[in-house]
Amino acid sequence: MLPSHIPRPPRRRHRAAALLALTVACAAGVARVALGSDHQDTPEVELSPRMDINDVYAFPGASADRIVLVLTTSSPIAPGADASFDPNLLYQIKVDNSGDAVEDLVLQFTFDGMGASQRVHLRGPVAPAQTGTSNTLVATAPQLTGAVNQVLGSATGVQLFAGLRDDPFFIDLEQFFRIVPDRRPATGPLSTIGPEPEASAFRDPGIDYVRGFNTLAMVVELPVAMLTGGGSGRLGLWGTTSR
Repeated sequence: MLPSHIPRPPRRRHRAAALLALTVACAAGVARVALGSDHQDTPEVELSPRMDINDVYAFPGASADRIVLVLTTSSPIAPGADASFDPNLLYQIKVDNSGDAVEDLVLQFTFDGMGASQRVHLRGPVAPAQTGTSNTLVATAPQLTGAVNQVLGSATGVQLFAGLRDDPFFIDLEQFFRIVPDRRPATGPLSTIGPEPEASAFRDPGIDYVRGFNTLAMVVELPVAMLTGGGSGRLGLWGTTSR
């Protein structure tokens, strides 16, 4: 069963949305924290929200030998709004287990249909034929296939959930736009947050403005051994979307 710390179920309250992404990466044998900013903070992703990677997470699984990987996209999705993954996109989680910052394995998510009838297909984890590619589908048949918003697979093997979840990222977005007002989008849902008055620090306690907005999440739980293989035991993780 997928653990309770996967992204929360979709909320119905109206709040604002997150801006920053946090990705934990371990490469070259050294644990490093990489900060990204990709919650609709550029005109390009505002025009193509389904291509917008919000966050990549890794959590301990239901037991010590399992791990949960999460790739989220498309936030902010308004409470109560229906949303589908883009069937024309290839969503990927890439895994480096040798410390060279090059993927050794990929997990690929594709979708067909829209709305309640949409289905997800998971391929991998499997070694790609070529590294560094963003739009090459591996030849392997899907590991799992099924309806979105359902838990698929086996509790002792690979499990998959793809669907709407409450965006788990935390940020006092209103205060962020007061500190860095030029990051506030000119259009779209984040443009409604006013930058005034200017500020130089976050509030204490902070206000979670992303709470209540939804994201599209791809959540996989699987044995750690399927990712580490004969590598170093440390994992570097990142996500890509492409047409």
